[in-house]
Amino acid sequence: MTAKPITRRHALGLSAAALSSVLFAGCTSETADGKVQVEIVSYKQEAKSIFDQIQADFNAAHDDIVLKIDSPADAVTIMKTRFVRENYPDVIGIGGDGDYANFVDSNILADVSDYEGIGNVKKSYTDILKSVTYVPMEGIYGVPYVANAAGMLYNVDMFEEKGWPIPETWDELIELCEEIKAEGEVAPFYLGYLDTWTILSPWNSVTVNMVPSDLARQVNAGKAKFADYYGEPARRMRQMLQYSQTLLPGEPGPFAASYNDACTSFANGKSAMYPCGSFAVPQILTGNQDINVGMFAMPSADDPADRIVVSGVDLQWCVAETCPHKEAVFEVLDYLAEPENLQTYLDDQRAIPCVEGDFTLDPLFDGIQEFLDEDRVLDYLDHSYQSAMAVDAQLQTMLLDERDDDTAIAAFLERFDTDWLRYNRDVIRKVQEYESQH
Repeated sequence: MTAKPITRRHALGLSAAALSSVLFAGCTSETADGKVQVEIVSYKQEAKSIFDQIQADFNAAHDDIVLKIDSPADAVTIMKTRFVRENYPDVIGIGGDGDYANFVDSNILADVSDYEGIGNVKKSYTDILKSVTYVPMEGIYGVPYVANAAGMLYNVDMFEEKGWPIPETWDELIELCEEIKAEGEVAPFYLGYLDTWTILSPWNSVTVNMVPSDLARQVNAGKAKFADYYGEPARRMRQMLQYSQTLLPGEPGPFAASYNDACTSFANGKSAMYPCGSFAVPQILTGNQDINVGMFAMPSADDPADRIVVSGVDLQWCVAETCPHKEAVFEVLDYLAEPENLQTYLDDQRAIPCVEGDFTLDPLFDGIQEFLDEDRVLDYLDHSYQSAMAVDAQLQTMLLDERDDDTAIAAFLERFDTDWLRYNRDVIRKVQEYESQH
C-alpha cells in the first residue's frame, strides 16, 4: 500500500496558525552517531509526564535506538498539518475514533499484521478498531494499548451508607432515583450539559444497550434509519433530566452547569451518581481526594444479562506507512507493552489494558470487571459520528426542547437522519460500493 497524504481540501478545518507554523522539524531516520531515531507523536497530553519517564528509561537502556515521544496540545491538528507536508512521525498515538478511520482511509497507516505483539491484544479491542473503519479492511492498522470505559459513576460510600442496591434494569434505576428524590438530601444525578460534549457520555452508555451494534454500518448501507432505533434512548435521556440537580435548591440546571461544575459537585456529595466515563475521575478527585468512586454498567438493556459496557480504544499505536525502520518501532512497542511500563500508565491514568496480562486495575473498575473479563464491551457510538454533524449540540437541543417528548424526539430523529445523509455522503458511497461488490 502506497502512502497518500491527506489532501489540503481535507485539511481545511485546520487553523491558519497551525498550518503556517513549523511545529516539528522533519524527523530523520538516524542521529548523528548512527542510532535509529523513533519518533512518536501522541495525542495524550495528560500523560506527558509518564511518557517522558518511559522515554528516558528506554533511552538509558538502549544503545542503538533513540526514542522521542511528543505529546503536544491539539496533537491531532498537528498530525494533520504534518501529513499535508508529508512529514510523517514514525508512530502516531491516537484513539480508535473517526480520525483513525480517516487516516486508514487516506492510506497513511501501515499494516502491522507482522507485529508479533498484536497477538497479545484482546480480540474485543481489535474488533472495535475494525468496526470504526468505514468498510472492512484487510490488515491491522493500529496496536491497541489502553482503553477507558463509560457507564454510571457513583458514590460508593453513599450507596453503602444508605443501603442502595446497584440497579440492573432501567426500572430499578428510576425506582432508585425516586427514592433518592423522596429523601431530598442529594440529587440522583449531577449533569454538566453546558459543555455539550458531556451529553455524549450518557448517550453512548444508554444507547449502546438498545440498538444493533452495527447500526451505523446498516444506515450507511441503506438498510436502516437511526429514527427506527434512537427514539427510546432519546426518551430516557429526557427522563434523566427529571432527576438532576434541579431537585436541589440553589443549584444551576443541567444546561447552566459545566463539566467541571458537575465533577466538583459530584465529588462534594451533591449527587449520588454521575453518568460519565472513567476519564472524569481525575477531575472529580481534584474536587475531593477522599471520594470513593465506583462504576456500574448503564442498566438500559431489556435483559440485565445483555448489558454492555462502553469501552473504546483510548490510545493505540499506529505506524506510518512511510516509516523506514519498522523493526526498531516494533522494539519500542514491545517496550511500551512490558507489564511494568504498562502498569505505570494504568496507575497514573486509571486506564484499562488492551492486552492480556495480570494487571492491577484501579478499584474504580471493580463493578465492571466481569464485563471487561468477558469482553462484554462495545465502542463509543459517537466514534462513528462525523464531527461536522455536531451530534452533541443536536442532543442538547432535543433535551432543551420544551415541547412534549414525542414532538421533541421526532424533530431530533428527523434532523439526525437528514444530517447523517448530508455529512456522510462519501462514506455512504464507499460503503454501498463495497456492499454491491461483496
